[in-house]
Amino acid sequence: MTNTKEEIMDIVDDIQCALITYQRNYDSSDTFILKEGYNQFDLDIFLKNLDFEYDAGFGHQYIYGTIWLKDGTWMDRGEYDGSEWWNLQSRPEVPEILK
Repeated sequence: MTNTKEEIMDIVDDIQCALITYQRNYDSSDTFILKEGYNQFDLDIFLKNLDFEYDAGFGHQYIYGTIWLKDGTWMDRGEYDGSEWWNLQSRPEVPEILK
């Protein structure tokens, strides 16, 4: 089992904003939002709501979403056959031909 809150605790100081959906089953889901300019109270509520466990192994995908980071990168949810993880994404360098 994987705890959603624990998954993002290592990057919590770098979060600009976030939109995460937990799909409990095919008919029920919850969405958690952390808006830009959040304060400590907002962050505490966001993390408290994410303090649950899910099966990150093969089968059904439970967590969807995007976490925007302060350095301009972002994390989105990767999934293959129900196994899931966070992907760190960054903007590629602009090629010289486009400068």
